[in-house]
Amino acid sequence: MINQTQNSNYYAVIMAGGVGSRFWPVSRTAYPKQFIDIAGTGMSLIQATYERFKDIVPTQNIYILTNDKYRDLVKEQLKGIQDYQILCEPVMRNTAPCIAYACHKISELNPKASIVVAPSDHLILNTRQFTLDVSNALQTAESNPCLITLGIQPSRPDTGYGYIRYSNQELGNGFKKVAQFTEKPDKEHAESFLKSGDYLWNAGIFIWSAAEVLKAFETQLPEMNKLFLQGRNVYNTGNESTFLKENYPNCQNISIDYGIMENAENVFVLPVEFGWSDLGTWASLYSLAEKDENQNVVIPSEGTILHDTSGCMINIPEGKKLVIKGLHDYIIAEANDTLMIIPRESEQEVKQIVADVKTKYGENFV
Repeated sequence: MINQTQNSNYYAVIMAGGVGSRFWPVSRTAYPKQFIDIAGTGMSLIQATYERFKDIVPTQNIYILTNDKYRDLVKEQLKGIQDYQILCEPVMRNTAPCIAYACHKISELNPKASIVVAPSDHLILNTRQFTLDVSNALQTAESNPCLITLGIQPSRPDTGYGYIRYSNQELGNGFKKVAQFTEKPDKEHAESFLKSGDYLWNAGIFIWSAAEVLKAFETQLPEMNKLFLQGRNVYNTGNESTFLKENYPNCQNISIDYGIMENAENVFVLPVEFGWSDLGTWASLYSLAEKDENQNVVIPSEGTILHDTSGCMINIPEGKKLVIKGLHDYIIAEANDTLMIIPRESEQEVKQIVADVKTKYGENFV
């Protein structure tokens, strides 16, 4: 296994500011999915992500990007993490501003930094392969003027993922030049992408040198870059928080994909297979989780009795007793004194269900 734990120029930035509304009622705004053991692994998603990166970069070089309201949750779950490693955005402004902030801050500490940016709520089954692939990408970004993303070999024509088409041009070591990004296609296009063989799912994991990504911000998002340049003298000081509160709300609300990756000329993708799921919906958890003989997923596995029941995704509180008979292809999820039962085929409607609950019962229920 490649071991980069001693390379002080390598950094990881873990994004942990989302609310995970598609996993309602288990995931709530006050306690979102990244802080929950939603997959029944014995660790919350952010804890598992943090542990993965400890094998790749020095522990002191792991930063958590989150919201002010989740600072205490981060400290509670990641034992030993220091205050300087928790970067709190004062308002939510999508992924481009928070990544710009983190990369400017790290660049001021270490201009030679190479950085991997990843979400906190992904499930990775093959952690050894993940370590190899990310380490390979960090080495490549360190020695080449490029922006790197990881692409997952698609196994089905999924319309819930973004797709990356790559060309024949290569950087070496398996890195392929990105020809096009496509956001969440319809079923027909997704099927054609799968057949073509030159499309990958966009994993939302990015690797670059600090110098190269800041060049990209200067070119693609100059106003945002100018704003964060103004903070060069306050990053990593006691005045950093004040600067952010005064300036961060002025950032454009835009994703790193739209703002940087889709327009940059030097983007390369590494095709990878390490048992990945973005865990964006109950269906994505169901597709990867271990199933019983009737294709049911039950988390936790104790306390549930099933008769004539198949294809169900069941997530109930620890110690809860549940008996089901004659139910097929449903999602049953209970948490916070709330029970949701919907057909699996309707799981894309969870976000609307949450909006309806919020309207009827108020924000405390979502």
